[in-house]
Amino acid sequence: MAAAPATAAEAPRSSVSDDCPPHALDPKLVSRLDAAIEKVRRQAGIPGVVAGLWMPGKGSYVRATGVADTATGRPMKSDVFVRIGSETKTFTVTAVLELVDDGLIGLDDPISRYVHGVPRGHRITLRHLAEMRSGLYPYTADAGFQHDLLSDPTRFFTPREVLSYGFKHKNTFAPGEKFEYSNTNLVLLGLVVEKVSGRPLTDFLEERVLRPARLSHTLLPRGFEFPRPHPRGYTNQTLTGEVADSTDWNPSWAWAAGAMISDLHDLRRWAKIVATGTLLRPETQAQRLKMLPTGFPGTKYGLGIFESGGWIGHNGSIPGYETVTVYLPSKRATLVLMINTDILSAGQEPSSLLARAITEIVTPENVYARPIPRT
Repeated sequence: MAAAPATAAEAPRSSVSDDCPPHALDPKLVSRLDAAIEKVRRQAGIPGVVAGLWMPGKGSYVRATGVADTATGRPMKSDVFVRIGSETKTFTVTAVLELVDDGLIGLDDPISRYVHGVPRGHRITLRHLAEMRSGLYPYTADAGFQHDLLSDPTRFFTPREVLSYGFKHKNTFAPGEKFEYSNTNLVLLGLVVEKVSGRPLTDFLEERVLRPARLSHTLLPRGFEFPRPHPRGYTNQTLTGEVADSTDWNPSWAWAAGAMISDLHDLRRWAKIVATGTLLRPETQAQRLKMLPTGFPGTKYGLGIFESGGWIGHNGSIPGYETVTVYLPSKRATLVLMINTDILSAGQEPSSLLARAITEIVTPENVYARPIPRT
């Protein structure tokens, strides 16, 4: 793939206020980052990359490199919107925790109190769901779901429809026994928000999460809306395994687990908000950050959020797009990555390869090393 030249480093938007100097990082550091990103981009076959790094006391770094459209060669730009996949989970869980703060629900309430028909729902708590320790079968692993989605990627799925694919299977373990990443958990939490608030999840997120956080370029789409500009997205999650343009696929199947859209500077703001708990009571944020083992070295998981090498946040992967949004409390640093492919490279997510390469340079004592599974 032909590469477009990297854009110059940019100062962050004035709407984002913190103590990060508006100037670029040290030129030698910038050169190392440019080279590392380009090396990973080429080796992993990533069409386009947007990378943002903000380090208080040292400076900032924003780069867009590669292409947003492989057919036309349109260069990637830093002001694009992308699908953020499982980073959606940080928003959905924040909504749940706000309802906890409101005194309307408790983390140890059984899901059966709010949603009927959940296998062993009387034993599975909202905490189990947010921790990925429910034992509920991941609906995305169901062969029938995969066939139905990939046979018609424009199809609209309701939350109850996607849950039915998972509920056909026996639970994989007893609640709380171990970690298993499952979108089933977050779809259920989305239904809890709607049940308790009496409002569509999209509206609740807008009023209680996005607006207070001043995230004007972030949304949970109701349908096919995808604000412009956005890059084309490329995936090999197809019935044939051939690469396809998934830009206009319907993300409804992912809903509260992975359907949201955002941009670089909103994600920059969100990284610190979600990691520090700006929207929540301190005791509720402490619950979110109780990190438990996942079984994958170097990665622990809290309530809809993970910790990898000291970096706190989440990544996202949905056909055609991957993102990483993380915050390093010890250095008050923020890293955001957005790419327009989810095709694995040597069995690893390309966004993880980029995050690892960048953090090895800028925070060698805190290397982002999140392994698979895919989110």
